[in-house]
Amino acid sequence: MQENKLALFEEKEIRRKWYNGEWYFSVEDVIQILTDSVDVKQYIKKLKSRDQELNINWGTICTLVEMKAKDGKKRKIRTADTKGILRIIQSIPSPKAEPFKLWLAQVGSERLDEIVNPELAINRAKETYIKKGYEDGWIAQRLKSIDSRKQLTDTWKNRGANDKDYAILTDEIYKNTFNLSTTQYKKVKGISNTKNRALDNLY
Repeated sequence: MQENKLALFEEKEIRRKWYNGEWYFSVEDVIQILTDSVDVKQYIKKLKSRDQELNINWGTICTLVEMKAKDGKKRKIRTADTKGILRIIQSIPSPKAEPFKLWLAQVGSERLDEIVNPELAINRAKETYIKKGYEDGWIAQRLKSIDSRKQLTDTWKNRGANDKDYAILTDEIYKNTFNLSTTQYKKVKGISNTKNRALDNLY
């Protein structure tokens, strides 16, 4: 089970990370989904100016947590736990607010269930692939490859590998297997970074 992955709300991506024993969600991603704002940073400024209490407590509600930015690089971004996100939602007039609250509760419950029983994560990944229309044979092979990759990356982690090492080692595997770099292979297969992250991070 990865601790840093995407979540999907109404087929839209929300970055999140398991941090200090609970999920922390990207504040910008949440606000973007609830408001469809073309300039999230400006919306946040206006939101804080309308709600002085929120503005005063913004530094307490939000926590900087390292996640992948939209350019693929890791950066510290503004996040909030479930309680913080719910407080922010209170100041956003959106018809999606109530469904989003229910989604938050479900996401938190699922993660706690998966800690007790990791097999649930596999089952949820399988259900997602089925909904996306993938065939049973493809799903079985996909889950098998994910499990194999997890065993490999766990081995790298136990031997002290960092994020840069993962990228280098993965690139070497692609070069030796396909005679192509990871980037070249994705171009040949027509795999976009967004699609790749959305599928890989389900598990």
